[in-house]
Amino acid sequence: MIGPVTLPSRAEVDAADARLADVGLVSPLVQSSISPADRRIHFKLENMQPVGCFKIRPIGNAVLSKPLSQLQHGVYTASSGNSAVALAWTARRIGVPATAIVPPNAPPSKLEKLRQFGARIQVVPQDEWWRVIAEGGHSAHGGRYIDAVRDPAALAGNATLGREILRDLPDVEAIFVPFGGGGLACGIACAVREHAPQVRIIACELESAQPAKAALAAGRPITVPADAYFVSGVGYHTVLPEMWPLASRLIDDVVTVSIAEVAGAIRLLAEQHHVIAEGAGAVPVAAALSGRYPFSRVCAVISGGNIDSHVLSEILSGRIPIEQA
Repeated sequence: MIGPVTLPSRAEVDAADARLADVGLVSPLVQSSISPADRRIHFKLENMQPVGCFKIRPIGNAVLSKPLSQLQHGVYTASSGNSAVALAWTARRIGVPATAIVPPNAPPSKLEKLRQFGARIQVVPQDEWWRVIAEGGHSAHGGRYIDAVRDPAALAGNATLGREILRDLPDVEAIFVPFGGGGLACGIACAVREHAPQVRIIACELESAQPAKAALAAGRPITVPADAYFVSGVGYHTVLPEMWPLASRLIDDVVTVSIAEVAGAIRLLAEQHHVIAEGAGAVPVAAALSGRYPFSRVCAVISGGNIDSHVLSEILSGRIPIEQA
């Protein structure tokens, strides 16, 4: 089981910056060519990372911050795709085996990357997969469990992204972040609260799957219906209870978007910016383009670009995929 989650210290974020210098990259930040009236929107392109998503920051730092002697029996994680891909890539770099525990609806594009990086793939029923996440591992699985959300080292890795945004866009008023487990939003907030506390952290969710908005309204995590359609990595049924104390304190607001708006954002990014975003990565873009907020200068984090080709093809053809991710 995982206990209460704490934010990393400045020294821990400094160490993450140094540790990740040879692993990930300082991702580009570009201004949108299309914005609502009187708004300026920038995109943080984490889809350009070596594994196609931001997870190289939390997973990379969580793995590399641990003594190699603790990892010799291998590492594993439960993930719908991106965390597992980042784990497999990092594990291959340091020469230890990696196992990905994935749900039945894991996107094929991410499974193919896992195979390319030499990971062992274990497909389990949805409830068992979520139980491994909730419990922070399982005794039936050997090796060291790597948590991309609640490990302080993972949060420190995500904080490096917040630092980059503030450095490249010092006048930003709000940062729009997809909300899945909450690690990305809270990690970015760690850097923001220290260096620019006036900047707001906006969690972005689907109208059809909004556990963060429901939890903020109820004052506690509650279970809600969740249909994420073709979007993976967000839209779970509840906020992890260990993350709630941080999320309730660090998230300033939630903006929800329709699945049609997400598809529209993916198409706009491809056609106007030549940027490929997966569903979760396009949720903050859709929220920023909606204009349903009071800020003038915002940054939307495009968290990843690992989208199945047939899903992208449908969207570029003007259709909205109705399948579940």
